[in-house]
Amino acid sequence: MAVAERKPIESWLTDMDGVLMHEGVPVPGADAFIKRLRESGRPFLVLTNNSIYTPRDLHARLNRIGLDVPWESIWTSALATAQFLDDQRPGGTAYVIGEAGLTTALHDIGYILTDHAPDYVVLGETRTYSFEALTKAIRLIENGARFIATNPDETGPSTEGPLPATGSVAALITKATGVEPYFVGKPNPLMMRHALNAIGAHSESSAMIPSAGSGPWCARSRASSDVHALWTAQPQEAVPVDPPASTAGGRSLLPMSTRTRSSGAPSTAAAIWVRTVRAPVPMSVALTRIR
Repeated sequence: MAVAERKPIESWLTDMDGVLMHEGVPVPGADAFIKRLRESGRPFLVLTNNSIYTPRDLHARLNRIGLDVPWESIWTSALATAQFLDDQRPGGTAYVIGEAGLTTALHDIGYILTDHAPDYVVLGETRTYSFEALTKAIRLIENGARFIATNPDETGPSTEGPLPATGSVAALITKATGVEPYFVGKPNPLMMRHALNAIGAHSESSAMIPSAGSGPWCARSRASSDVHALWTAQPQEAVPVDPPASTAGGRSLLPMSTRTRSSGAPSTAAAIWVRTVRAPVPMSVALTRIR
């Protein structure tokens, strides 16, 4: 089956952790990449599964390390979760375990946060998971509340080593209730679809720069049509969709292959095509794709 000719890239999505920054340090070339995006006038969003912070919080944190990303251009798993719940049950109620990023997003879409017979139990990331809050969540789910979680990440980074994250705590609740959560954030392709909608973008003319660990997500993701993907082979490197025969340094690139996955997708979605090469090139090569 022939693949239709790709449209020019008009909008961009990029992971935050592992692409723009790594363990709190900006990735080389990330500042120039963001600067070029802003100068181009192309709509773009920075995606993160971090549900602790609001977009304004993340804007300030990125700005401190030299990355000038507008808060309007940051899309978190908390925002995606709020959008999902608003689509499912507008003006609903939720018992929330999480911090300002999640509670603010839910308030903004008109949700009432309560522990009295809520429609949903919503689990996000926090540094202060309490036995009392988890017990309350377990009992509410057993009484019929639907179980939603912002993202399935099992651990998060810290200067002292890994910390338990949303996925690990969700597993505890599942063990106690027998109820699996619906995870809204990556690798759920719903997060990409919501991000595209948020900036009025079409998947056929959009590019995604995933982190090294997001390869399976991009290969499985579904949206309305094809999405360009620039693969990051390492936290500091990315691979352009249609790279030149060699980089400026003379490093040759191997032939590209096209992969897609068609099983298990919602009926309303079509496959996202992912093009990869076998040799990484510096992230700065992505700059050549911005017009």
